[in-house]
Amino acid sequence: MRQLSTQDADFDSQLTELLAFETVNDADLLKTVDDIISKVRHGGDSVVLELTQQFDQHPATTMKALELSKEALAEAFANLDDVVKSALTTAATRVQSFHERQVQESWQYEDEFGNRLGQKVTPLDRVGIYVPGGLASYPSSVLMNAIPAKVAGVKEVIMVVPAPKGVLNPLVLAAAHLAQVDRVFTIGGAQAVAALAYGTEMIPAVDKITGPGNKYVAAAKRAVFGQVGIDMIAGPSEVLVYAEGTAKDRADWLAMDLLSQAEHDRIAQAIFVTTSEKQLKEVAIEIEKALAELPKADIARDSLKNRGALILVKDRAEGMAVINRVAPEHLELSVDNPDALLGSIRHAGAIFMGRHTPEAIGDYCAGPNHVLPTSGTARFSSPLGVYDFQKKSSIIYCSEAGSKPLAETADILAQHEDLEAHARSARYRYQS
Repeated sequence: MRQLSTQDADFDSQLTELLAFETVNDADLLKTVDDIISKVRHGGDSVVLELTQQFDQHPATTMKALELSKEALAEAFANLDDVVKSALTTAATRVQSFHERQVQESWQYEDEFGNRLGQKVTPLDRVGIYVPGGLASYPSSVLMNAIPAKVAGVKEVIMVVPAPKGVLNPLVLAAAHLAQVDRVFTIGGAQAVAALAYGTEMIPAVDKITGPGNKYVAAAKRAVFGQVGIDMIAGPSEVLVYAEGTAKDRADWLAMDLLSQAEHDRIAQAIFVTTSEKQLKEVAIEIEKALAELPKADIARDSLKNRGALILVKDRAEGMAVINRVAPEHLELSVDNPDALLGSIRHAGAIFMGRHTPEAIGDYCAGPNHVLPTSGTARFSSPLGVYDFQKKSSIIYCSEAGSKPLAETADILAQHEDLEAHARSARYRYQS
């Protein structure tokens, strides 16, 4: 795992190299995905079934066999161990409670001329959520995508989840039951994204697609954007942990927080930033200790080698500058008074405050969404939320009297844009 210091002469270039990553940039990948989308768009169910059999070795012989009934989802939930059932229910309740606070309402006001202006908030009609599948699948992703949609008032939520060789994680199905998902199809990859975007005989076209997936899913979401809305182009998972070498910090905790992201993927990113050289060395030692016993140590080790870093900064100001430069998906502040740092942090997907708030809690049950901007996109993007499943329409009502001063203004501006029909249209309202 590389070690960097802001005092290195080439620190800026080293950091730029560390952060360099493009989610979807391979020409062969894009061509493959475009071909799949085209085939699904024109071939419908038969192509989706064929590709699911080919890529996932799914035993289904009909499209009907790829859809799960609501009874099957309910059964999966009912058959859970009581402890697991309670944990899943707790997570769902907390996610719902948080997102209910995000609901936006329509509003109007009256201007000085007696005209009414406002905004109408409307939920989307139908959305598709993509959930990674197989045995290594994530029921938490179901909750984080479906619950905000339902809270927003979306009428129909369609879930797609790949089932390699027909195998599904019962927890994913149980989560779909809890989140009140309307329909579930056991398909994945670019073909699932295409089916949601354009519709097939069995799968209805949606208005927006959300949820994480592999590079084929990311490329497909980008390709269908415009036909449908998307949440984001998700890259590998990231965490940046910041500390200042105080006695209260435990190096083994900090190391494990870094490894909790590194074990996701060989191209996941874990960065530790500290003002203490002693702490940096202690965390490096604890990482090696933990790697000796973690089940996914091989993945974590590759991740740390490929994209991980331990960064020494001179002081808190430099630490904040590095954080904002990285714009991490997850940011942990392992300090005594994390609130004091909030004003300096401009770019982060989710901010975990204090030593007892590991990113892992946010992944599952804190309440805020775990679908977060990656690859530096926290500079301009937000976590998935209820607002992603609502759209806004402007409301403009002009009375006869109130229209006249605005029409005169519009007339003048339209003339200066050389749009005569615009000008006359407005002029009729105040010269009549």
